Amino acid sequence: QVQLVESGGGLVQAGGSLRLSCAASGNIFSIWAMGWHRQAPGKQRELVATITKYGNTNYAGSVKGRFTISMDNSKKAVYLQMNSLKPEDTAVYYCSASSTGYPNNYWGQGTQVTVSS
Repeated sequence: QVQLVESGGGLVQAGGSLRLSCAASGNIFSIWAMGWHRQAPGKQRELVATITKYGNTNYAGSVKGRFTISMDNSKKAVYLQMNSLKPEDTAVYYCSASSTGYPNNYWGQGTQVTVSS
């Protein structure tokens, strides 16, 4: 009983920046972690970054140092600040949430990020 809505995708030049947002609604009190995954054409969906309600974060090695994940804990909104973007970052980015209820994992609809060179 959690719904996720993403925004902020677009087209940017290599080296540019973009900020993705994801707002959760529904049974938000059950959420203990949120994150971002991405999927490029012809490839499997992969982890980008996650954050817990306690502030613990982890990042894929390919984005470490360039991307920053943050959370508004009261609203259960999650953000992804993407800097120094590369063409290989081009993908559909999906917001995710983990909860203590059932089902325990939720996904947003995805937002397209395209980096040109």
